[in-house]
Amino acid sequence: MLNAALLAVGLLLGPVPAPAPVDNPYKGAVAYVNPEWSARAAAEPGGDRVSGQATAVWLENIASIEGLNGAMGLRAHLDAALAQRAGLVQFVLNNLPGRDCEQLVPEAELGPAELARYRAEYVDPIAAILADPKYAGLRIVTMLEVKALPNLLVNTTPQPTATFGCDVVRANGSYVLGIRYLLSKLGPIPNVYTYLDVASHAWSGRDDTMNPLVQLVSGLDVDGFVTNVGNYSPLREPFLTAEARDSRWGEGNPYQAELPFAQALRTRLIEAGFSPRIGMLIDTSRNGWGGPNRPAAPSAAPDLNTRVDESRVDRRAHKNNWCNQAGAGLGERPRANPARGIDAYVWARPPGLSDANGTPSPIRGFNRMCDPTYGGGTANGFNPTGALPGSPDRGEWFSAHFQQLLANAYPPLT
Repeated sequence: MLNAALLAVGLLLGPVPAPAPVDNPYKGAVAYVNPEWSARAAAEPGGDRVSGQATAVWLENIASIEGLNGAMGLRAHLDAALAQRAGLVQFVLNNLPGRDCEQLVPEAELGPAELARYRAEYVDPIAAILADPKYAGLRIVTMLEVKALPNLLVNTTPQPTATFGCDVVRANGSYVLGIRYLLSKLGPIPNVYTYLDVASHAWSGRDDTMNPLVQLVSGLDVDGFVTNVGNYSPLREPFLTAEARDSRWGEGNPYQAELPFAQALRTRLIEAGFSPRIGMLIDTSRNGWGGPNRPAAPSAAPDLNTRVDESRVDRRAHKNNWCNQAGAGLGERPRANPARGIDAYVWARPPGLSDANGTPSPIRGFNRMCDPTYGGGTANGFNPTGALPGSPDRGEWFSAHFQQLLANAYPPLT
């Protein structure tokens, strides 16, 4: 926990002159450690090995700006970052009207037609706080609206995974208009860096998605893009070759992992007119897939599907399984400039926070994709969900999942 005296000293320092914007905000910056997440992690057996890592703070509803149920709000986190002498702080802004339109039970706070409320009660207050001169010395990284724009391509008619909710937000334009408004408010703040979410390779790496996605984001003024937020796709598949595309697992996708996908998408974006200075972020918080079930060599099975299944490090039954995945592990620890075109590996989704609940809840709806007994649907090829049993509501602490992430970390923890 933060020392109260240190916090007071930090706040007394007052505004810091704004430095000039940089190409990569992560380079040379000490990132803010969220004391609320850190305390939870440190309280777990073995959690002190990662409790000092920087994680993003999620603002998923209007109340979270001020602080929901006694938790720290946006300004409190910014003040704490000053007290830590941090140079960078990370936020995930995720509250579009009709958010999560692809889910069996969408968890959106705002209805698909509440664009005016999104602007006035969510975007405007956040932008006003971030623009406070008091925080001008901080590099503020914002990761924006998880999977929103890819949803308009992957989960709308005529796609077989189309949902009514995604058809509605495509028709009324609330996702596109909301993101444009968000960028118009954050863009002019010189120390705020905007990274727009583009889902993962499983959605956006497909031939029928990548080019339309590049066209959809064309003209948006962003500092970069972020992939795999809250997802489990590994950085690399060291034992898969091009043949994996033709397997049941590959589903015709030329990319089987996040790093090659992110680098290829960046190249495509630059070819389409984006600045060569744009960077990519990859969320590696839960994509390690280590432990005893991690393959150590490629399979020699004669059948292609068997060979791919025995060789892949991603142990999910299907790439679209997303909720509290059994067998997952911590991935690469956050760091800047880890690979060509990649600004940073980040822990956007704080390890240990539940994706959603898999049983009926008095607070939120029952999400079948979090139920380990559910046999799946069109979106995941009618495969088992792979969800860990006993999950609490979205954003609540899930000790069993955190312990699994520690045990299956890759690279392994020391």
